[in-house]
Amino acid sequence: MNQSPRRSISQLNAAERVQQVFLISQPQLRSTNRGDYYIAAYLSDSTGRINGRMWQATEEIFQTLPAEGFVWLQGRTENYQGSPQIVIDAIKPIPIEEVDLSEFLPATGKNIDEMFAEVKKIVSSIKNPHLARLCQAFLADEPLMRLFRSAPAAIALHHAYLGGLLEHTLSLMQLGVRILPHYSHLDADLVLTGLFLHDIGKTTELDYDISFKYSDQGRLLGHIVQGSIMVQQKIKELDSPETFPPVLQNSLLHIIVSHHGIKEFGCPVLPATPEAFAVHHLDNLDSKIALVFTEIDKCSNQTDWTNYVRAIEAPVYKRRPSEID
Repeated sequence: MNQSPRRSISQLNAAERVQQVFLISQPQLRSTNRGDYYIAAYLSDSTGRINGRMWQATEEIFQTLPAEGFVWLQGRTENYQGSPQIVIDAIKPIPIEEVDLSEFLPATGKNIDEMFAEVKKIVSSIKNPHLARLCQAFLADEPLMRLFRSAPAAIALHHAYLGGLLEHTLSLMQLGVRILPHYSHLDADLVLTGLFLHDIGKTTELDYDISFKYSDQGRLLGHIVQGSIMVQQKIKELDSPETFPPVLQNSLLHIIVSHHGIKEFGCPVLPATPEAFAVHHLDNLDSKIALVFTEIDKCSNQTDWTNYVRAIEAPVYKRRPSEID
């Protein structure tokens, strides 16, 4: 096996020889129009994901590959229809014990402890006694908070790295602190609580042991439903229904179930309160800004535009005004 330092996917150029370990996922054995077998799969590391193709493959080779796991391969890079891919000449599985997982799971570059401390500081500013107690109950749930601090916010779109959920949540809460004085008619405590808990269901929606994928619970329920269940359970642990105001509970749950903004994105209902609109648009702003910068950073083509980005139905212009003479 080649022991030279591995080159990350973000560093690979076209027509480059490759001999190193990748995380492989979703391998499929397919047939060409002539009936020859080939293998199609995704190859990834901490910097991104790339398509892999092995021509003149066999069923025997395919059967050796894990559905998701690590492989050493030998091949070359090439551009195909404007996107890079790796053409594989040889491939074999590698035990996870021989792999440095930090090379394959992307992680936030920010300090986890500092971000979490800032979340707790903002939560401490919530004055409504019911919402304050609820948020503190979540913060006191250490097993849940361990997941909250480490989970990605998504698999492939925005904040798709370890610590991404915490980073995204803190960013939203900081945005809330800035805009709430401008919109004095909003219930600030409800907005901040909604921002803190809107994605709490992602702690169980995603698995991220060797790669990012949906858990069984995530596929069956989704983070919107799971998040609303988690909030209802915490409220029941705190109070009887008569103690926690039903209107307040429903208003908070409405923020969670409507925060994606449109039904096509999984909302059972659309935003119908001022606070729900605020949370939705702040969430959309933060996720889209993160998404477009991620697309700019990972795009390796030599033009001023990224490839087509399905999530925004357009490519992104890469040049920054400060870079233009």
